[in-house]
Amino acid sequence: MTVRLVGRAGEPASLAGDEGVLLGIDFGGTKMAVGVADGEGRLLASERVPTYAEKGAPQALDRALELAVTLVGRVGAPVAAAGIASPGVVRPDGIDLAPNVPGWDRLRLADAVRDRLGVPTVAVDNDLNAAALAELRFGALRDADPGLVVGLGTGVAAAVTVRGAVLPGHHGAAGEIGYAVAGGPWPGTMLELDFSGRALDRLADDLGVPGGAAGLAAAAERSGPPRDALVARVDELARHLATCCLLLDPQRVVLVGGVAGSDLIRGLLVERLAAVLPYRPDVVLSGFADDAALLGAVVLAREAVPAAR
Repeated sequence: MTVRLVGRAGEPASLAGDEGVLLGIDFGGTKMAVGVADGEGRLLASERVPTYAEKGAPQALDRALELAVTLVGRVGAPVAAAGIASPGVVRPDGIDLAPNVPGWDRLRLADAVRDRLGVPTVAVDNDLNAAALAELRFGALRDADPGLVVGLGTGVAAAVTVRGAVLPGHHGAAGEIGYAVAGGPWPGTMLELDFSGRALDRLADDLGVPGGAAGLAAAAERSGPPRDALVARVDELARHLATCCLLLDPQRVVLVGGVAGSDLIRGLLVERLAAVLPYRPDVVLSGFADDAALLGAVVLAREAVPAAR
């Protein structure tokens, strides 16, 4: 196992002093990330492992917690608080709207972390909300209000930020645009079934394009059926994002997730939003690569510590 130790440029990583370190866990449908950070939220050690979603939720949770124990041991400091980023709407006794890993709805994430690592303070939130929190504290939304974070990864979702806070919604489901109605006669289908990493993987398979979503984006650089098919899916996504922008009037839209890394897809989205919106927001790619939700989980932990005292 390779552990990444991170400090400021030219400086060794430092611990959080007597108060202990912060633990962050980002659960995703394809990958899971675990990180240990100092009191300022700077990662000291982190590691990413596959989820193996087809094998179910219990093994994913167990492997993530095992990795957390290993990283905490390597850093050699007590854990002051933990933050967890998870797909879906997290309740104390389960998780709603998280279909990509069988059995995820039955997990009690905070209890599992407390029991396995003995951490008294555990904060849990939706993964896009966590990513938005990272953008607010460290990233592209520090100087932008309102903000919209759009996750284009295994699934598709969004998070809304206003006046330095993430809006959860009445049920904690604000931004679950993957459930938006898309295409065909009413009620059509779900947006996530048209545009997400998994949806584009399936589309690539249907078209005989190797490499899944990434291979499809590469093939779509040239004219032909792959480009036509991908553009049609981007058009569907753009319609929904345009509506989100009309409702919120964001200053900046931040794209996160593996699919968002495609220059072609980002370019098509920017073109379509610019063509229809009366006030055009900045549309930028997150500067955190794949770490936005993990850093957000660390922020959840950091901001939970004062509240626990």
